[in-house]
Amino acid sequence: MMQPPIAKRIPYTHELHGDVREDDYYWLKDRDNPEVIDYLEDENRYYDEVMRPLEKLTEQIYESMVNRVPDMEEQVPVQHGPFFYYSRLEKNKQYPIYARKKATSRAFLSEAKEEIVLDLNELSGEDDYLSVTVQRRSNDHKRLAYLENRDGTDRYTIHIKDIETGALLPDQIPNVYIYSSVEWSRSGEYIFYITVDENQRPYQLWRHRLGTESAEDELIYEEKDTTYTLFIAKSQSGKFIFVYSHSKTTSEIRLLDADSPLSPLQLIDERRNGVLYDVEHWGDELLILTNEGALNFELLSCPLDHFQSREKVIEHREDRYLQGMYPFRDGLLLFGRENGLTQIYILRNRRSELEKLQWNEPLYTVSVLSNQSYESTEVLIQFESLLTPKTTFGLNLLTWNKQCLQVAPVSGEYDSSHYYQEQLWATAEDGVKVPMIAVYRKDALDHGPAPLILYGYGSYGANSDPRFSPYNIPLLDKGVILVTAQVRGGSEMGRGWYEDGKMQYKRNTFTDFIAAANHLIEVGYTTPSQMAARGGSAGGLLVGAVANLAGELFKVIVPAVPFVDVVTTMLDETIPLTTLEWDEWGDPRKSEDYFYMKSYSPYDNVEAKDYPHLFITTGLNDPRVGYWEPAKWIARLRAMKTDDNIIVLKTNMGAGHFGKSGRFNHLKESAECYAFVLDKLGVSVEVTN
Repeated sequence: MMQPPIAKRIPYTHELHGDVREDDYYWLKDRDNPEVIDYLEDENRYYDEVMRPLEKLTEQIYESMVNRVPDMEEQVPVQHGPFFYYSRLEKNKQYPIYARKKATSRAFLSEAKEEIVLDLNELSGEDDYLSVTVQRRSNDHKRLAYLENRDGTDRYTIHIKDIETGALLPDQIPNVYIYSSVEWSRSGEYIFYITVDENQRPYQLWRHRLGTESAEDELIYEEKDTTYTLFIAKSQSGKFIFVYSHSKTTSEIRLLDADSPLSPLQLIDERRNGVLYDVEHWGDELLILTNEGALNFELLSCPLDHFQSREKVIEHREDRYLQGMYPFRDGLLLFGRENGLTQIYILRNRRSELEKLQWNEPLYTVSVLSNQSYESTEVLIQFESLLTPKTTFGLNLLTWNKQCLQVAPVSGEYDSSHYYQEQLWATAEDGVKVPMIAVYRKDALDHGPAPLILYGYGSYGANSDPRFSPYNIPLLDKGVILVTAQVRGGSEMGRGWYEDGKMQYKRNTFTDFIAAANHLIEVGYTTPSQMAARGGSAGGLLVGAVANLAGELFKVIVPAVPFVDVVTTMLDETIPLTTLEWDEWGDPRKSEDYFYMKSYSPYDNVEAKDYPHLFITTGLNDPRVGYWEPAKWIARLRAMKTDDNIIVLKTNMGAGHFGKSGRFNHLKESAECYAFVLDKLGVSVEVTN
């Protein structure tokens, strides 16, 4: 076995607030230095060497996952005008195919001819990486604008396709943000788009007239505050384009009449620190979802011609977190949370009471499909749980009855009655009850504690909800318990759950996760020698901090694209997204924030002690978490740790934050990770399908 690479040390110090931080691996930030690339490639060679004895296990896990890929996955078609749009994914294809059928109703779809709108498999060609994140159809259904990227950054290019002929129009616009950045005027004569600055921050709104050079495009609005980002979205009705200036704590929205693309922007409500709001169009009024004086948000309305004349529609409740609005001609759906679970609420009309849709499982995730027709009387809703595959229902807005339209297929044998899902609660350091969701075979604990993988994220208010994955079945069938800790920093228990896991309360995220691990040990589900921890990006920060604080609770930890050099990154305004993050982590230019962040930053708190096995990943082109963060971290860990456990760093040299593109490439990466984890947890090599 080759020895792990040892990065050279070049003394470098950071000095701020009377404090000195030694950073001997700071030189790894310079990707133009050939020695940096050489070091990353040495780490990749070492990774290959470590994984070589696990090739059989990796291949078995991979094949067991591939065997779970259905022969065909097809979305329930969504009606827009004369067409029903959908995507399908064939068994042996890396990417989805987007298509449509022309039919007067769903009943005639089986007889209708399929028309390919966009085949990503053909589009990818020979390239190793392809990402298409946004697709927008013109109102006349003749053209498709889509965003394409081939290097893993957040800089995308708009392409416009004539759907009827398949030809690409000469209009091609580069430097567009990864998502929420492209919309058509209703006439289809203009496209509005958001570009990014040198730090890949979305900040400028442009108007492009079809058939003209992009150099002639007109700048409509620029967000100059570097702590804000700029996004656009069309109203459910299609009448307005909303322009969002947004920070982590404050929002400001303007609207543009999509029927009058040359008209000026109208400001709905100027930004006020700490006030977040969202808007939608319903009938002859605007709906406003706001947290002003309402931590978990309340719903207001105002006339289209008088934004400041507000009327309360739905009152704030401490036990209900309202997060989204879906207005249709015949009713309004609201999305939110109660008791740690997603919920969908119905408002039949302005005079009715809010009703909650009911479901027959104790744990579940529900959602309203986006981009549905405002005129539709059938709204598509998706339901899933840890045991139930994604199930699409049609909700009739005239009768309010639900009809099951599709259950996503699961290839291979699967009987949900062989498995069990449950909600568990751990007690945090401060006495707060922290929810966990768990899934396992019913016989997993028959012989005592079992191998267990504990996942967490806990940042940005993002939620870790119970979702079904057929690719987990091979792990469950080996007796592995899968648990997600819904730690503070997410919004599972409401907006306050997020507020209690950010800024000066960030340590709650880490101690909640540790409390979850301790609880699982105390109740006999697992032991430290049988438990792994997983987290990606900000979740990589979570498990990285836990490696320092309580690494003895885990046999192996998997930080994917981990944000581990918190202080240095948050001080560097040249790094993409840094200024946008000060409302999440704090601004280390302030002494109080600096020392608090330093107290948990994984890189700054590496000690001379034993650490678990570590399986770390990164991407050379990652604009969200620089590759140098995990590279520096692993170098310091190797220099200081006192154990013989294995640490590997896999750098994807041709992609970014989300790893390789393509379904099978993702499965292969997952199989490698699970092979490493299961080997360290002592799970037998033979893997069943």
